[in-house]
Amino acid sequence: MAAQEHPELAPMKDTIAQQFPLDDKMYSLEGDELKFMQAQTGITDEEELKKHIMAVQAEAYAVYPYPCIRAFRFVHFKLPKLPGYDRLLKLGQERPNAIFLDLGCCFGNDVRRAAADGFPVKQIVASDLHAEYWDLGHKLFRSTNESFPAKFVPGDVFDPTHITVTPPVYSPPADPLPDLSTLTSLNPLRGHVSAIHTSSFFHLFNEEKQSHVAHAIGGLLSPEPGSMILGTHAAQAEKGTRTVTFAPDKQSSWHLFGHSPESWTELWDGEVFKKGTVKVDAKLIEREGSATGTKVLFLVWCVTRL
Repeated sequence: MAAQEHPELAPMKDTIAQQFPLDDKMYSLEGDELKFMQAQTGITDEEELKKHIMAVQAEAYAVYPYPCIRAFRFVHFKLPKLPGYDRLLKLGQERPNAIFLDLGCCFGNDVRRAAADGFPVKQIVASDLHAEYWDLGHKLFRSTNESFPAKFVPGDVFDPTHITVTPPVYSPPADPLPDLSTLTSLNPLRGHVSAIHTSSFFHLFNEEKQSHVAHAIGGLLSPEPGSMILGTHAAQAEKGTRTVTFAPDKQSSWHLFGHSPESWTELWDGEVFKKGTVKVDAKLIEREGSATGTKVLFLVWCVTRL
């Protein structure tokens, strides 16, 4: 889940919070996701766990009232459900010094699952606009920087001091692998990142800014074959912009640009990367939108270097 303010939603922060108060009826946690939260927090009693999660949710909603926070998306898996997740874990286990970056990490639930599944935790970097969410992640999972030593680097993806847009590299980078513990921006990672995950992030921006983000993270990706960028976000069957209206009031709305599988493939294979140097897998699925309460098309995608 990403935590980046949509420019059209930023002025509506107070309105959104008032019109869409937190609702415990939206809480649902079972199966592997329940077991994971119990193991991570040490809270086995389900009612006590629910109260703990809702307390952190309230603090996070005060930072910014993202619909995905209201819908408890931060306790549900995204990354492990994506095609390519097994390959990501394999990179961490088999590639020396493989680095995994989670962009728009929010509480860091996806990187925690990746670490639990075997990706070396000290080779994980997480980034988000709101540093408060990483702190709340420690509160949610009852961890510390010592017990969960992934590196968190706060910053704005459109700030060149955080990520400068540079062309992808096609040979091993000249700069040595950085010491992750000293990172203050993502720029030292250029050409060094084996896997990048970003979900519910691209759809926050218009077409031009989506292209900016794609070029920015493309420059971070390692040139080694198998290096990958994967994620999921709202999309459309045909590329374009549509008006999305909040449920239940049907009055608050914003414009959402969505790529199609075809235009998403063209963006990466030919625009970000030289044509034929990556493989793009992109398909549409239907799921319920956390803001709209209606069915929304989502792209599930993976870009792999050849």
